[in-house]
Amino acid sequence: MKKIGILFGKERSFPMAFVERINSKAIPEISAEPVRISKAMQGEPSGYSVIVDRISQDVPFYRTWLKNAALTGTAVINNPFWWSADDKYFNNCLMTQVGIPIPKTVILPSRDLPSDTSDESFSNLEYPLDWNSIFAYVGFPAYMKPFAGGGWKNVYKLRSADEFFEKHNETGKLVMLLQEEIVFDEYYRCYCIGRKYVRIMSYEPRNPHHLRYAADFNPSQERMAQMEEIVLKINHSLGYDFNTVELAIRDGVPYAIDFCNPAPDAERSSVGDENFEWVVETMSNYAIEKAVETGNGKTHLTWGEYVKNSASNAELGIRNFGHGS
Repeated sequence: MKKIGILFGKERSFPMAFVERINSKAIPEISAEPVRISKAMQGEPSGYSVIVDRISQDVPFYRTWLKNAALTGTAVINNPFWWSADDKYFNNCLMTQVGIPIPKTVILPSRDLPSDTSDESFSNLEYPLDWNSIFAYVGFPAYMKPFAGGGWKNVYKLRSADEFFEKHNETGKLVMLLQEEIVFDEYYRCYCIGRKYVRIMSYEPRNPHHLRYAADFNPSQERMAQMEEIVLKINHSLGYDFNTVELAIRDGVPYAIDFCNPAPDAERSSVGDENFEWVVETMSNYAIEKAVETGNGKTHLTWGEYVKNSASNAELGIRNFGHGS
């Protein structure tokens, strides 16, 4: 029997529906359940062919346990090694190399010193920073947000340099991004599963959270194809098997605003019934695909084009990605 597990925290609608959907398919020798951990011994298999990770970003114990699971043959979605390594600033930098339009963005050192450091720890950092150049590059209004993490935590809209300094003083030890505002005509949030299945959803980030999927934009078929191409290119570059990409359309150009969401929102109450049904069914089918592939003594992690090309000393390159790539 090949077991598919899901590791999760407070959320309930998606994990339970995912487990029930797989089991309802009654596929011989495949079953699904919430992950159960009663002990963690080094080098021992987890007992799962596939694990869908929804919570290890908040629980370091789970993250390192998943690395051992991957080492011993489990297909972990998403790859816990890459998820531990990337951040929003690096991902933005990577997009500049693969030709994806993104907002102008800079990274800022934390306002307060990190633990166990002193002023001498920052001998290579010029102080004050060249704020005039930074502000001229990004412009105002601008957004400031943490370089890692999500959930709309510690996000500020800033209208001037004075407001920036006021709000930056509140960020403590957080390392922040300062990012150009993209004033958009349309906005979309796009699920991507398996780097081949894409669902493009109208989204209005300026609405209250529970109404953000109530938007009803009407993109042309050409726009849909263009956005799907961008979503696939991003996820092939990063290597994520389950992710969301947010695209803002300004002057006919889709800008990738936020595209590092490896535990994307999939609660029925926020994404709505139709999107919920799509993500449960598609993720269930993909997990089954991965389970069928496991058990041959190999590791089953997905790596992005950047890592694979770096390991082989090849150029990153830009190419088209379609279904089944």
